[in-house]
Amino acid sequence: MSARGDWTVRVLDLDGAVDKAALMDRCAAALDLPRWFGRNWDALADALGDPGQLPEEAAERGLLLVVTGWREYARREPGQWEIAQEIFEQAGAVRVALALGPL
Repeated sequence: MSARGDWTVRVLDLDGAVDKAALMDRCAAALDLPRWFGRNWDALADALGDPGQLPEEAAERGLLLVVTGWREYARREPGQWEIAQEIFEQAGAVRVALALGPL
């Protein structure tokens, strides 16, 4: 992964996301994933683990995904949030940071 100053930064805003479908839609938008992205946990894990599925500049420079607005989602969907965190932790092509306040 590139030096921190060279990373491509994307924001995944989960504010108002009420379910897994909303989380997947927001992941797809934040990461510019292809239309054929499956919007399920396996597809998300594959996308975050494969630089070839990410935007070109992210694959070249490294990608930092900053997750904002996640606390309400975590309270509303604790089981789904646990799965999301596991995928974020194992992401080989992306560094994921949880923002504790507004950006």
